[in-house]
Amino acid sequence: MPCAHITRRQASTLVLALLAPQAGGAFAQKSASVALSGVMGGKALLVVNGAPKTLGVGDVHAGVKLVSVSAQDAVVEVEGKPVQLTLGGTHVNLGGGSSEGSGSRIVLTAGSGGHFITRGSINGKSVQFLVDTGATSVAMSQAEAERIGLKYKDGQMGVSNTANGQVMMYRTKLSSVRINDVQVFDVDAAVLVAPMDMVLLGNSFLTRFQMKRENNLLTLDKKS
Repeated sequence: MPCAHITRRQASTLVLALLAPQAGGAFAQKSASVALSGVMGGKALLVVNGAPKTLGVGDVHAGVKLVSVSAQDAVVEVEGKPVQLTLGGTHVNLGGGSSEGSGSRIVLTAGSGGHFITRGSINGKSVQFLVDTGATSVAMSQAEAERIGLKYKDGQMGVSNTANGQVMMYRTKLSSVRINDVQVFDVDAAVLVAPMDMVLLGNSFLTRFQMKRENNLLTLDKKS
């Protein structure tokens, strides 16, 4: 059976109908979410219903079976149907429609150099984030702001102190910031008139969460 491929600009998280055993051997359907959060050697770090679980090829957890894994993606099987997941992206259902982003937990795996990098979206537009606890707000370059259609020039102008000295910036507000199935609204941001490789995921987003780091895993639990 051909596998349904979900590109990076689409999603790495799927809402799937999983079969849950009940008393007497009967089964009933329940909605669940599955995300590919990281790859460690020959194993995949999946986030199932908001909880991280490391699986090797052939392992099964909560009705999800890991079929294969590579450096950037993995194939899981649910109810006999294979689905290919890639790192990062937004949450969609199996039919391709977007979910409401009602999740409450983000689990990230450190990459090279110990940095936490993930795909996500700003106002529905795909971006690449770098977690930066030293940044006051979500920050991006002027070029990135223009790429995603952000009307940053309506914001207040100011000056930002960076490692390369002071640069001009615009203060603005983001309607939504989303990673996997977790979304927050009205997030303060800064648009810098300077080149930047990625969008910095700063404290205007991070303070909405309880943060916990264990070895190479960073867990963000949304505050109530």
